Amino acid sequence: MSLQMLWGLMAAHPAKLINVLALVLTCPGSFLLHGARRREARALAGRPVGEAVLDVTTVRINRFYYALGFAFLAMALLLSWVSTWA
Repeated sequence: MSLQMLWGLMAAHPAKLINVLALVLTCPGSFLLHGARRREARALAGRPVGEAVLDVTTVRINRFYYALGFAFLAMALLLSWVSTWA
């Protein structure tokens, strides 16, 4: 398939292109959220039963992962909503 035909297909359906971009943004966001959950579970697994307090560095990194992951998902949701208007 030629590049011109591929570009014409994308130009004819801009909503699909915007949805593909939203899907591309969703993947890293979900991986960041999953990674934060796994880091937290791994950090809590090494602790004794009565002690559930994490160190400051782990908490800050997990908070950053959560914020960035939810930001990616929010941008993807916003793009998906925008694609319904196109």
